[in-house]
Amino acid sequence: MRLQLLMTRLLTICFAATLAAGCSRDAAPPADGSAGAPAATDQAEMTTAAEHDEYSYAEPDKVRTEDLALQLDVDFDNRQLTGTATYTLDWLDEDATQLVLDTRDLSIEKVVGERSDGRWEDLEYELADADENLGSKLTIEAPQRSSRIRVTYATSPDASGLQWLTPAMTEGGETPFMFSQSQQIHARSWVPVQDTTRVRFTYTANVTAPDDVMVLMSADNDPDAARDGTYSFEMPQPIPSYLLAIAAGDLVFEPISERAGVWAEPAAVEAAVAEFADTEKMIQVTEELYGPYRWGRYDLLILPPSFPYGGMENPRLSFITPTVIVGDQSLVALIAHELAHSWSGNLVTFSTSNDAWLNEGITSYVENRIVEELYGKARADMENVIGRNELAVEFEEIDPSLQRLALKPGTLDDPDGSSSATVYTKGAWFMQFLEQRFGRETFDAFLRGYFDHFAFQSIPTTKFIEYTKAHLLEPNPGIVSAAELEEWIYEPGIPDNAPQTDSPRFNAVDTARAAWLDDGTVPAQSLTSEWTTQEWVHFLEGMPETLSIEQLDALDDAYGFTGTPNGELAQRWYPLAVRSGYTQANDAIAEFLVDIGRRKLIMPTYAALVQTPEGLQLAEETFAEARPGYHPITTGSVEAVIAEAKQAPAQ
Repeated sequence: MRLQLLMTRLLTICFAATLAAGCSRDAAPPADGSAGAPAATDQAEMTTAAEHDEYSYAEPDKVRTEDLALQLDVDFDNRQLTGTATYTLDWLDEDATQLVLDTRDLSIEKVVGERSDGRWEDLEYELADADENLGSKLTIEAPQRSSRIRVTYATSPDASGLQWLTPAMTEGGETPFMFSQSQQIHARSWVPVQDTTRVRFTYTANVTAPDDVMVLMSADNDPDAARDGTYSFEMPQPIPSYLLAIAAGDLVFEPISERAGVWAEPAAVEAAVAEFADTEKMIQVTEELYGPYRWGRYDLLILPPSFPYGGMENPRLSFITPTVIVGDQSLVALIAHELAHSWSGNLVTFSTSNDAWLNEGITSYVENRIVEELYGKARADMENVIGRNELAVEFEEIDPSLQRLALKPGTLDDPDGSSSATVYTKGAWFMQFLEQRFGRETFDAFLRGYFDHFAFQSIPTTKFIEYTKAHLLEPNPGIVSAAELEEWIYEPGIPDNAPQTDSPRFNAVDTARAAWLDDGTVPAQSLTSEWTTQEWVHFLEGMPETLSIEQLDALDDAYGFTGTPNGELAQRWYPLAVRSGYTQANDAIAEFLVDIGRRKLIMPTYAALVQTPEGLQLAEETFAEARPGYHPITTGSVEAVIAEAKQAPAQ
């Protein structure tokens, strides 16, 4: 469990060194120091928060972007995007004469507005000094309330929402690679935009790039598009800014079905198609449960290993880490999760990051339903238990203010700092509570109606509560009270009425582990040959804080954990090896940390290494080698852990 405790601490570390790159900060304590349910005034404050996004300078109650038109050039040599962004605007306040946009480290060259006669004229603008969390406020004076405004700009080579990879950092080794990561508030680092989920807009883009590079966006990518250096895109459905996405590299396409396929580097595409062969089945299962898929195509882009996350639900083109391609489809729940966002998140979106559970919690619930339908209840139950175990450990560490599904305004300086276990696992658990109480038939109909009712809207938690009371609680009286509903949402921890999940397969793993710890009998191959990744994860997570070198040798000889290509096992084995002084694994640890940039997988090992002088030295040496290939978000995470270890008093 020490592994999970260390990872949990990372969630609330202040990543000050890269804060301008959008990394997390310490969570602020509750204003009243209380861990209980918010008072009525607090709930009123949360309602007010639905009308204001504290992480954006934009003023969407005065003017909103209806459509965004991008003209961009991809410059690998200078690690820049340059071009223009043109906004079609809806002026809501008759007295408003300013357009306020969010930016981060952008160079603004010119701003013009379209006059009533169709001609364009220069507009005055001011780019404010940068805030370490929010970037720079761009205020554009528009005395004529132009229906269209255009900004000419260039990104910084160190934009927090873009990663530029040299050919050597790619699988093919010959073509550079670039990709974006806009969530939570990193879109402003590559497009000046109203960077708030309160604003949804359609967009088009024309992008130029080197002829040997294929460009893709979170839009209508053509599987048959030719590489000619010029690409056009359209996203006809309105999306929030964090779903803006772009990628460019040596990418080829292989279909899975008529509406789904894989984009990847040539050397990776075949394995990805095989691993994710069930994607079309997942779409069909979700449609049967919750209504039609409304985004046209659903394709997957397999990114280089430096991608800092497991996946990103960019509409029509989910970005996917290659670390889930392990050859046995045991980690494809990630695909189910990103697909599920096409309903919960992309279709119905939280209105501010304080309500992030509306995206991630409901999506995690839908993900689990997809897994159960396709791979059986036993596997879905194992996924549930793993998540809930991690949640329990995290709740031992984090501030109670972060254990609420709906956060109070001011809880976080930066939205990247929210508790992942809370918004994902507690949110899904809440949905499972409602399902268990009302029954699947009733709850599925409710959730399908919820997606239909709020389609292409961004809503706060208060709207979810109103809808749930009106369409679930009141038509089915006496099953769940309003107090129970609000306890799940507004109080920290897990309510006593939470449904429990038991996994007989995990019980068998527990028995095998206990026998080995008791008498050294390594679990028989006849047993372990049938184990999935989930069972191996549970086997390792239940180990003591440390093991003897002899015990680790025995496990390594039997199962080859050192050097495993499965990142879920590596992220649990290597910290155990470090804590136990198993230096035989050091070379494999260094190779793993250099090759992989996914934060979830590598941060537990860094956190374990920095606990000793010898480990800290290995962490620093490895990070120095790995750093050029890490995303800015990952770099900030590692820097923070190393810096904290150096500042800690000697033991």
